[in-house]
Amino acid sequence: MSHAGSDERTGPSPYRLTFDGTTVTALPGQSVGAALVAAGIVAWRTTRREGRPRGLFCGIGVCFDCLITVDGHPGQRACLVPARDGMRLSAEGDHGGDGGDGD
Repeated sequence: MSHAGSDERTGPSPYRLTFDGTTVTALPGQSVGAALVAAGIVAWRTTRREGRPRGLFCGIGVCFDCLITVDGHPGQRACLVPARDGMRLSAEGDHGGDGGDGD
């Protein structure tokens, strides 16, 4: 039996997201954070004081290390945002938005 958007032999069609001008693919059900890490992008913001790179850390929405701007909305936790086709993602900037930096 075939489902909309999928092929029995290949599975669901991947989504195409853009991160700071780079195309990233994601599978349906994958979070934005998981898609970025799978694409080899492991940091997308830096801490306020030290400028240390941050990305996916806890993966369950407890910390704020994975903050990212999604479709123009800053401060989104990449581990909690489900990937959708056509999403525009961008780094949080030089200071990373919300706290939780630890430095």
